[in-house]
Amino acid sequence: MGAEHDRVMGIANSFPMWLAAGIAIALALVQAFIFYKKSITAGKELGITEEQIKSARRSAFITSIGPSIVILSGVLALMVTIGGPMAWMRLSFIGSLMFEMMAAGFGTGATGVQLGVDPMTEAALGTAVWTMILGSIGWIIMSGLTTDKMSKIQDKFTKGNAAIVGIISTSALLGAFGALVAPHLLSMNANTVAAIAGAAIMLGLSMFEKSGKAPRWLKEWALAIALFGGMIIAVIAS
Repeated sequence: MGAEHDRVMGIANSFPMWLAAGIAIALALVQAFIFYKKSITAGKELGITEEQIKSARRSAFITSIGPSIVILSGVLALMVTIGGPMAWMRLSFIGSLMFEMMAAGFGTGATGVQLGVDPMTEAALGTAVWTMILGSIGWIIMSGLTTDKMSKIQDKFTKGNAAIVGIISTSALLGAFGALVAPHLLSMNANTVAAIAGAAIMLGLSMFEKSGKAPRWLKEWALAIALFGGMIIAVIAS
């Protein structure tokens, strides 16, 4: 996309960025280890046998393989636009490619740069990073302050109709992702082909999954299949 884009992506993939991301991920690993040790201790206090603990540990490991592959595909998709360190750190913390792409797109869009379409600038990269980070701080604050009160709030807000929560959240996500993908659909290039192909693949997989004939792992792998499928079709078409 040009010398300026290459220079900015060089900053995004520089050693200081890798170091900063590594420190943050190290803290997350320490936290996970502490939770793991405490869960083992609590399990033994509750009378859970060593064999049951080993079985649960083995099941958890196997179950995590599918989502981990999805996260890996997300890292590959995100690192192209904002660099490897931020993609590694953000998806290690949040684990949601959809949110990270949306936040990065909103950030670059505020500077007049369409994510994945226009050459990246320093201002766009900085704004994208801050948007991704600040956009998730609210989750931490809200979960810390309201977790023990959410059931009461939900009952009062929905008046006993839990389906309303699903409708509101789904509508918000559709609006946000629709705004994010619109520039790629209008660009009429390889991004357009990838967006349409990925959507078609995801629609087909969703219909297959709802038919009841799909294997259990398909729901976890659907995003990765749609991502790689869209990218492969775009490359072939171009």
